[in-house]
Formats: sequence, C-alpha cells, structure tokens
Amino acid sequence: MGKGVNMYDAISVGITMALGGAVPAIAIGMIVTAALKAIGRNPEAASAIQTNMILGLAFAEAIAIYSLVVALIIKFV
Repeated sequence: MGKGVNMYDAISVGITMALGGAVPAIAIGMIVTAALKAIGRNPEAASAIQTNMILGLAFAEAIAIYSLVVALIIKFV
C-alpha cells in the first residue's frame, strides 16, 4: 500500500513553496532597484554594478531553488 497524503505534509510543502518563492522574488526586486538607482547616479560604474547585481541575483535565486528541494523532500520522504 502506498503512503497516504498527510495533511501536515501538504501544508508544509505549500508554505515552503509560498515563502520560498515570494521572499527571493522580493529580494530580486530590491537588488535590481538598488542597482538601477546606483547606475542612474553613476553611469560610469555601470559595468561593475551590473556584475555585482547579477551575482546577487544568482544568490537570491539559489534560495528559491533550495526551498524547492526542501519542499520535494518534505513531500516524498
């Protein structure tokens, strides 16, 4: 017999994915906003700012991927 769906597992997966998607999305928006403001104030530094912005975006997106992995572990283990 297969394992039945546990209500607490389903709620945990939902909360993990909701927070794990929303919080990095907010962080990405804040990172891009700050980078665009900095480029607007100092256009000569645009390439350095853009490089650091992309690095920050990658780290923020990694948090969303980690939450997906945690949600899958909760669901299937």
